Amino acid sequence: MVSQEQRRRQLAREKFLRQQQRRTEARRKARIRNSVIASVLGVVIVGSLAIYTTGVLKKDDDKTNASAEVTPSASPSKAPDPCEKPAAGKVKSETWKKEPAMTIDKSATYTMKLATTCGEIDIAMKASAAPHTVNSFAFLAGKGYFDHSKCHRLTTNGIYVLQCGDPTGTGTGGPGYTIPDENLKDKSLKDNIYPAGTVAMANTGQKNSGGSQFFLVYQDSQLPPSYTPFGTVSEAGMKVLKKIAAAGESTGAGDGAPNATVVIDKATVTKS
Repeated sequence: MVSQEQRRRQLAREKFLRQQQRRTEARRKARIRNSVIASVLGVVIVGSLAIYTTGVLKKDDDKTNASAEVTPSASPSKAPDPCEKPAAGKVKSETWKKEPAMTIDKSATYTMKLATTCGEIDIAMKASAAPHTVNSFAFLAGKGYFDHSKCHRLTTNGIYVLQCGDPTGTGTGGPGYTIPDENLKDKSLKDNIYPAGTVAMANTGQKNSGGSQFFLVYQDSQLPPSYTPFGTVSEAGMKVLKKIAAAGESTGAGDGAPNATVVIDKATVTKS
Protein backbone atom coordinates (compact mmCIF):
# COMPACT_ATOMS: atom_id res chain seq x y z
CA MET A 1 0.00 0.00 0.00
CA VAL A 2 1.26 3.46 -0.90
CA SER A 3 1.65 5.64 2.18
CA GLN A 4 0.21 9.15 2.36
CA GLU A 5 3.73 10.61 2.30
CA GLN A 6 4.69 8.55 -0.78
CA ARG A 7 1.50 9.67 -2.53
CA ARG A 8 2.25 13.32 -1.68
CA ARG A 9 5.74 12.99 -3.14
CA GLN A 10 4.34 11.30 -6.25
CA LEU A 11 1.86 14.13 -6.77
CA ALA A 12 4.62 16.69 -6.30
CA ARG A 13 6.75 14.97 -8.95
CA GLU A 14 3.83 14.76 -11.38
CA LYS A 15 3.13 18.45 -10.89
CA PHE A 16 6.82 19.14 -11.40
CA LEU A 17 6.83 17.34 -14.77
CA ARG A 18 3.60 19.04 -15.91
CA GLN A 19 5.17 22.41 -15.20
CA GLN A 20 8.19 21.51 -17.32
CA GLN A 21 6.04 20.52 -20.27
CA ARG A 22 3.99 23.72 -20.09
CA ARG A 23 7.05 25.93 -19.83
CA THR A 24 8.73 24.24 -22.77
CA GLU A 25 5.64 24.82 -24.93
CA ALA A 26 5.33 28.43 -23.74
CA ARG A 27 8.98 29.10 -24.58
CA ARG A 28 8.53 27.53 -28.03
CA LYS A 29 5.63 29.87 -28.73
CA ALA A 30 7.59 32.83 -27.39
CA ARG A 31 10.49 32.06 -29.74
CA ILE A 32 8.14 31.95 -32.72
CA ARG A 33 6.43 35.20 -31.67
CA ASN A 34 9.72 37.00 -31.14
CA SER A 35 11.07 35.79 -34.47
CA VAL A 36 8.07 37.33 -36.23
CA ILE A 37 8.47 40.60 -34.36
CA ALA A 38 12.16 40.75 -35.25
CA SER A 39 11.49 40.19 -38.94
CA VAL A 40 8.80 42.88 -39.05
CA LEU A 41 10.62 45.57 -37.13
CA GLY A 42 14.06 44.76 -38.46
CA VAL A 43 15.58 44.65 -35.00
CA VAL A 44 17.63 42.05 -33.24
CA ILE A 45 16.09 40.57 -30.16
CA VAL A 46 18.78 40.61 -27.50
CA GLY A 47 18.98 38.11 -24.67
CA SER A 48 17.64 34.77 -23.76
CA LEU A 49 14.24 33.51 -24.83
CA ALA A 50 13.54 32.04 -21.45
CA ILE A 51 15.11 28.64 -21.93
CA TYR A 52 16.85 28.42 -18.61
CA THR A 53 14.10 27.24 -16.30
CA THR A 54 13.37 24.07 -14.38
CA GLY A 55 10.46 22.21 -12.87
CA VAL A 56 10.90 24.13 -9.64
CA LEU A 57 10.57 27.38 -11.51
CA LYS A 58 8.18 30.14 -12.31
CA LYS A 59 4.74 29.13 -13.56
CA ASP A 60 2.43 26.64 -11.92
CA ASP A 61 0.11 24.87 -14.36
CA ASP A 62 -2.29 27.43 -15.92
CA LYS A 63 -1.62 30.22 -13.45
CA THR A 64 0.22 33.32 -14.63
CA ASN A 65 2.93 33.10 -11.98
CA ALA A 66 3.73 31.48 -8.68
CA SER A 67 2.83 34.56 -6.69
CA ALA A 68 -0.71 34.43 -8.11
CA GLU A 69 -1.41 30.91 -6.93
CA VAL A 70 -3.12 32.13 -3.77
CA THR A 71 -5.60 34.98 -3.69
CA PRO A 72 -4.67 37.99 -1.55
CA SER A 73 -7.29 37.08 1.01
CA ALA A 74 -5.76 33.62 1.42
CA SER A 75 -2.14 34.75 1.54
CA PRO A 76 -0.41 33.96 4.82
CA SER A 77 1.34 36.63 6.83
CA LYS A 78 5.04 36.75 6.11
CA ALA A 79 7.62 35.60 8.60
CA PRO A 80 10.17 38.21 9.64
CA ASP A 81 12.85 38.74 7.00
CA PRO A 82 16.05 37.23 8.44
CA CYS A 83 18.31 38.86 5.86
CA GLU A 84 20.08 42.19 5.43
CA LYS A 85 19.50 44.83 2.80
CA PRO A 86 21.24 44.21 -0.55
CA ALA A 87 24.50 45.95 -1.36
CA ALA A 88 24.28 48.92 -3.70
CA GLY A 89 24.50 47.99 -7.37
CA LYS A 90 22.55 46.78 -10.37
CA VAL A 91 22.33 43.43 -12.10
CA LYS A 92 23.98 43.09 -15.49
CA SER A 93 22.06 42.20 -18.63
CA GLU A 94 24.93 41.04 -20.85
CA THR A 95 24.47 37.78 -22.76
CA TRP A 96 26.72 35.70 -25.00
CA LYS A 97 26.07 33.74 -28.16
CA LYS A 98 28.00 30.61 -27.27
CA GLU A 99 29.42 28.70 -24.34
CA PRO A 100 32.78 30.13 -23.16
CA ALA A 101 35.97 28.37 -24.12
CA MET A 102 37.27 25.86 -21.60
CA THR A 103 39.77 27.61 -19.32
CA ILE A 104 39.54 25.73 -16.01
CA ASP A 105 41.93 23.01 -14.88
CA LYS A 106 39.76 19.92 -14.66
CA SER A 107 42.09 18.35 -12.09
CA ALA A 108 42.06 21.38 -9.79
CA THR A 109 39.79 22.24 -6.87
CA TYR A 110 37.35 25.12 -7.30
CA THR A 111 35.12 26.85 -4.79
CA MET A 112 32.20 29.16 -5.51
CA LYS A 113 31.40 31.70 -2.82
CA LEU A 114 28.01 33.36 -2.79
CA ALA A 115 28.10 36.42 -0.57
CA THR A 116 24.38 36.85 0.01
CA THR A 117 22.24 39.16 2.08
CA CYS A 118 21.47 36.18 4.31
CA GLY A 119 25.06 35.03 4.82
CA GLU A 120 27.89 33.40 2.91
CA ILE A 121 27.30 30.15 1.05
CA ASP A 122 30.45 28.28 0.05
CA ILE A 123 30.17 25.58 -2.58
CA ALA A 124 32.81 22.94 -3.34
CA MET A 125 32.60 22.48 -7.10
CA LYS A 126 33.06 19.23 -9.04
CA ALA A 127 35.38 20.36 -11.81
CA SER A 128 36.45 16.90 -12.97
CA ALA A 129 32.90 15.52 -13.08
CA ALA A 130 31.17 18.62 -14.48
CA PRO A 131 33.87 20.66 -16.27
CA HIS A 132 31.55 22.52 -18.68
CA THR A 133 29.31 23.59 -15.81
CA VAL A 134 32.14 24.70 -13.53
CA ASN A 135 33.87 26.48 -16.41
CA SER A 136 30.65 28.36 -17.24
CA PHE A 137 30.17 29.45 -13.63
CA ALA A 138 33.77 30.60 -13.41
CA PHE A 139 33.24 32.64 -16.58
CA LEU A 140 29.92 34.17 -15.49
CA ALA A 141 31.10 34.94 -11.97
CA GLY A 142 34.18 36.62 -13.43
CA LYS A 143 31.89 38.84 -15.50
CA GLY A 144 29.84 39.81 -12.42
CA TYR A 145 26.81 38.13 -13.99
CA PHE A 146 25.32 36.91 -10.70
CA ASP A 147 26.09 40.03 -8.66
CA HIS A 148 22.99 41.78 -7.23
CA SER A 149 20.66 39.06 -8.55
CA LYS A 150 17.81 37.65 -6.46
CA CYS A 151 17.26 34.02 -5.64
CA HIS A 152 13.74 34.03 -6.98
CA ARG A 153 12.21 30.68 -6.02
CA LEU A 154 11.82 28.61 -2.87
CA THR A 155 9.99 25.29 -2.70
CA THR A 156 8.87 23.89 0.63
CA ASN A 157 6.63 20.97 -0.27
CA GLY A 158 7.82 17.70 -1.80
CA ILE A 159 10.90 19.37 -3.30
CA TYR A 160 13.09 21.48 -1.04
CA VAL A 161 15.28 23.87 -2.98
CA LEU A 162 16.30 27.49 -3.32
CA GLN A 163 16.59 28.61 -6.96
CA CYS A 164 19.06 31.30 -8.05
CA GLY A 165 21.08 32.41 -11.06
CA ASP A 166 18.58 34.50 -13.05
CA PRO A 167 19.52 38.20 -13.18
CA THR A 168 15.99 39.05 -14.31
CA GLY A 169 14.51 37.51 -11.17
CA THR A 170 11.66 36.05 -13.21
CA GLY A 171 12.76 32.45 -13.69
CA THR A 172 13.08 32.98 -17.45
CA GLY A 173 16.54 34.56 -17.79
CA GLY A 174 19.80 33.07 -18.95
CA PRO A 175 23.24 33.88 -20.36
CA GLY A 176 22.28 33.41 -24.03
CA TYR A 177 23.95 30.02 -24.37
CA THR A 178 23.38 26.51 -23.05
CA ILE A 179 25.75 23.92 -21.63
CA PRO A 180 25.62 20.13 -21.78
CA ASP A 181 24.24 17.93 -19.03
CA GLU A 182 26.98 16.36 -16.94
CA ASN A 183 27.54 14.04 -14.00
CA LEU A 184 23.99 12.64 -14.04
CA LYS A 185 25.25 9.35 -12.57
CA ASP A 186 26.95 11.00 -9.62
CA LYS A 187 27.30 8.51 -6.80
CA SER A 188 25.53 10.90 -4.44
CA LEU A 189 22.27 10.48 -6.39
CA LYS A 190 20.64 7.35 -5.03
CA ASP A 191 17.03 6.33 -5.65
CA ASN A 192 16.46 9.62 -7.52
CA ILE A 193 17.20 11.59 -4.36
CA TYR A 194 19.18 14.81 -4.57
CA PRO A 195 20.57 14.94 -1.03
CA ALA A 196 20.64 18.05 1.12
CA GLY A 197 23.65 20.18 0.25
CA THR A 198 23.57 19.36 -3.47
CA VAL A 199 23.93 22.23 -5.94
CA ALA A 200 22.56 21.37 -9.38
CA MET A 201 21.70 23.00 -12.68
CA ALA A 202 18.18 24.04 -13.58
CA ASN A 203 17.00 23.28 -17.11
CA THR A 204 13.92 23.29 -19.33
CA GLY A 205 13.28 19.58 -19.04
CA GLN A 206 15.08 19.07 -22.34
CA LYS A 207 18.57 17.62 -22.65
CA ASN A 208 21.54 19.98 -22.58
CA SER A 209 19.40 23.04 -21.85
CA GLY A 210 21.15 24.37 -18.73
CA GLY A 211 22.18 28.03 -18.68
CA SER A 212 22.88 30.06 -15.55
CA GLN A 213 20.08 29.06 -13.19
CA PHE A 214 20.86 26.60 -10.43
CA PHE A 215 19.26 25.28 -7.28
CA LEU A 216 20.55 24.53 -3.80
CA VAL A 217 18.96 21.60 -1.99
CA TYR A 218 18.38 22.26 1.72
CA GLN A 219 16.54 18.98 2.40
CA ASP A 220 16.64 15.64 0.58
CA SER A 221 14.47 15.98 -2.54
CA GLN A 222 13.23 13.33 -4.94
CA LEU A 223 13.78 14.43 -8.53
CA PRO A 224 14.52 12.75 -11.85
CA PRO A 225 18.31 12.46 -12.30
CA SER A 226 18.21 15.07 -15.07
CA TYR A 227 19.85 18.03 -13.37
CA THR A 228 23.64 18.31 -13.40
CA PRO A 229 24.97 18.08 -9.83
CA PHE A 230 28.08 20.24 -9.80
CA GLY A 231 28.72 21.23 -6.20
CA THR A 232 28.17 20.69 -2.50
CA VAL A 233 27.26 23.36 0.05
CA SER A 234 29.47 23.75 3.12
CA GLU A 235 28.15 23.13 6.63
CA ALA A 236 28.04 26.86 7.32
CA GLY A 237 26.27 27.44 4.01
CA MET A 238 23.62 24.87 4.95
CA LYS A 239 22.79 26.92 8.05
CA VAL A 240 22.17 29.91 5.79
CA LEU A 241 19.94 27.86 3.48
CA LYS A 242 17.89 26.54 6.38
CA LYS A 243 17.46 30.07 7.73
CA ILE A 244 16.10 31.13 4.35
CA ALA A 245 13.81 28.10 4.17
CA ALA A 246 12.51 28.69 7.70
CA ALA A 247 11.21 32.12 6.61
CA GLY A 248 8.97 30.37 4.08
CA GLU A 249 7.76 31.41 0.67
CA SER A 250 5.29 34.04 -0.47
CA THR A 251 2.30 31.97 -1.61
CA GLY A 252 1.84 29.60 1.29
CA ALA A 253 1.39 26.83 -1.28
CA GLY A 254 4.94 25.54 -1.01
CA ASP A 255 6.26 27.13 -4.18
CA GLY A 256 6.97 30.82 -4.63
CA ALA A 257 9.36 33.68 -4.01
CA PRO A 258 11.25 33.43 -0.72
CA ASN A 259 9.96 35.61 2.10
CA ALA A 260 13.61 36.22 2.92
CA THR A 261 15.30 38.87 0.78
CA VAL A 262 17.89 36.58 -0.79
CA VAL A 263 20.22 38.60 -3.02
CA ILE A 264 23.66 37.51 -4.22
CA ASP A 265 25.73 40.61 -3.52
CA LYS A 266 28.81 38.98 -5.03
CA ALA A 267 29.63 35.59 -6.58
CA THR A 268 33.22 34.43 -6.98
CA VAL A 269 34.82 31.23 -8.21
CA THR A 270 38.36 30.54 -7.04
CA LYS A 271 40.90 27.85 -7.75
CA SER A 272 42.79 26.33 -4.84
